[in-house]
Amino acid sequence: MTTLTDPPKASFRLSMLINDTRYRSLTFQAIAAVALALAFVYLGNNLMQNLRAAGLNISYSFLGDQAGYDINQRLIEYDSQSTHARAALVGILNTLLVAFLACITATIFGVVAGVLRLSNNWIISKLMAVYVEIFRNIPVLIWIIIIFTIMTAVMPGPREFRGDNATSSMFLDLVAFTNRGVYVPMPFFENGMFANTALNWVLVLLVAMGSWYATRKVNARAAEIQAETGIRPNTLWTNLAIWLVPFIALMFIMGLSWQVPELKGFNFKGGIKIGGSLIALWFALSIYTGAFIAENVRAGIQAVSKGQTEAAAALGLRPRRVMNLVILPQALRVIIPPLISQYLNITKNSSLAILVGYADVTATLGGITLNQTGRAIECVLLLMLFYLTASLLISMAMNVYNASVKLKER
Repeated sequence: MTTLTDPPKASFRLSMLINDTRYRSLTFQAIAAVALALAFVYLGNNLMQNLRAAGLNISYSFLGDQAGYDINQRLIEYDSQSTHARAALVGILNTLLVAFLACITATIFGVVAGVLRLSNNWIISKLMAVYVEIFRNIPVLIWIIIIFTIMTAVMPGPREFRGDNATSSMFLDLVAFTNRGVYVPMPFFENGMFANTALNWVLVLLVAMGSWYATRKVNARAAEIQAETGIRPNTLWTNLAIWLVPFIALMFIMGLSWQVPELKGFNFKGGIKIGGSLIALWFALSIYTGAFIAENVRAGIQAVSKGQTEAAAALGLRPRRVMNLVILPQALRVIIPPLISQYLNITKNSSLAILVGYADVTATLGGITLNQTGRAIECVLLLMLFYLTASLLISMAMNVYNASVKLKER
């Protein structure tokens, strides 16, 4: 019901879409969206017409054909009789493996170098500065070549481990460093819960996740007691028990054993082989990106007010505790956003693996499969989809973590 004091309601007119500020931005956005959609439709239709004129068509049926080539580094079963789809999956897993390993080690290198660069020790500070300036100003491609050359030309061959007068020997009789790669012992279960080996490792992962969740609860409870009483209970032994007791019990029940590599014939057999190409790519991405992360860490630490350090020191905290409890937690809000970009760079720079013969997704799907089938458009579209999906997932996960560590203000 309206009253005499209510202003009259103006009727909607089409001119309001442009003249009224309430609708103008929505109008322009709608026009831009329609224009973009029409552009995509035009380009797609033009592509299809050109393909038809050339006697070609978009089809992914080639993924079910026999690949016909071998892959030296693989995480799942594969042979030359497998399909192109299986080869692409092997390449995807190899890409994710080197990206995951490089992200971890680059973060370690970056955090250590970034903290030490602010050290009061002049020698350590300058050494870290030299590391940062050298490694971030030389292209990662050159570092890959250098490390791969060292792996293949400097490391001993398997034949040098043979005989009574061998010039090389295994490290602790467990690890062999050769020009073909590094051979390490492989764990396996004699009494696994499941016939499938992968399911047994999933069980180990679930136990580890349970221990991690339990320690978080213990630490949260200790923080509550500290807030109430001012005294924090000692949680070290409790957390160690939560991690070690379930893990040791599970390993004992499942019968954990180790397969040690042995020199048989012309090469080592058994164990896990970490190929020289994987090591070169992994280490080069780590030291190169770690130099950039070091600068992010240094900037994040320097963004924290000096008064925070002085206040913590006035309370009697030692420098290491000040760094761990006061400075780094506040610096994370500055460090994490650029860190996301570095993780994305590692994932995309892993496509340089083809240079050293590492079979990532670019080498399998975008290389051999593309050349054998001639399906360039389909392979490139799949490659774009993979890297886009991987980048979005990394960004989403890191943004969630960034939201969880940001400062909570009243």
